[in-house]
Amino acid sequence: MYDIGIVGCGVIGTRLAAAVDAHDRYELAAACDLDADRAASLAADYGTASTATMTDHAALAEREGLDAVYVGVPPVAHEAVVTDALDAGRHVICEKPIAADAEAGRRMSSLAADRDLATAVNLPFRYTPGFVRLRELVEAGAIGDPRRVELRFRFPQWPREWQDVAWLESREQGGPLREVGTHFLFGVRELFVAVDAVSADVGYAGPDAYEDDVVGTFRADGLRGTIDLLCDHEGEEENVVTVVGDDGSLSLTEWHRLVRDRGREGERTLVDERGDTTAALLTEFARAMDGDGGDLVSFGEATRVQAALEAIHASDGDRVALDG
Repeated sequence: MYDIGIVGCGVIGTRLAAAVDAHDRYELAAACDLDADRAASLAADYGTASTATMTDHAALAEREGLDAVYVGVPPVAHEAVVTDALDAGRHVICEKPIAADAEAGRRMSSLAADRDLATAVNLPFRYTPGFVRLRELVEAGAIGDPRRVELRFRFPQWPREWQDVAWLESREQGGPLREVGTHFLFGVRELFVAVDAVSADVGYAGPDAYEDDVVGTFRADGLRGTIDLLCDHEGEEENVVTVVGDDGSLSLTEWHRLVRDRGREGERTLVDERGDTTAALLTEFARAMDGDGGDLVSFGEATRVQAALEAIHASDGDRVALDG
């Protein structure tokens, strides 16, 4: 049984706590949040009589007997919490994106490489059944040679109604590309190894506000891709990745549903299973702490995704090359 502490007891931290409570390899040993009442509430719901609560993440990291720390605070605070946890000798799961910027991610990756500890970033497409099947089918040539990969995002409201956190509106660490696009650009990397270059025209909701209109292109292992994002409009939310081949197409919609030839007469659903990706992450992380490998998204992989996101913002219509 591994003792884990959670830093950040909001919506995402609560989801992780519920998964910890249901998992047979973990026990919630500590909960930390700047709001003491929120930490106490999470501990009461998912911990035991011995679960500690606190408002100082450094105190949590130093807690005797703690094995691992989950970092569920806003991106700008990731580096400080991860650094203190690794310096205290704790294994670390960090929420995506890895940080507010790629430079912080590189420092975190370097620090992780210097420690004999398990580290991971929570990017659940690694374990999502529909996405895993998408990757397998593309690799097997089920749609012939890939010709295009398309990313399409629609957000009638940003932040979404259930996301009651002001930082998601900021250009510094919020916005739909960081919050949602991170998953899909990671998915592109899972499918095609690396994003080589990007070019995008980006519009913003205000001088310091999130991006609300993006039209762009990218190249991944020589394959051309497109990004089409729009916020604050009438309609339904939509998050889709489509791989178009010369013998058909495959689309992942609603985060989990895999559809062949979407929108065509022969459309059919291949996978309609959400899976429990958080439980899968925790299982793989326990394997890593056991010294038995573990299929985890590394800090380095997540940092390269962050670099691609930054290149989209910096492009201003010009082509920006990436080192993969």
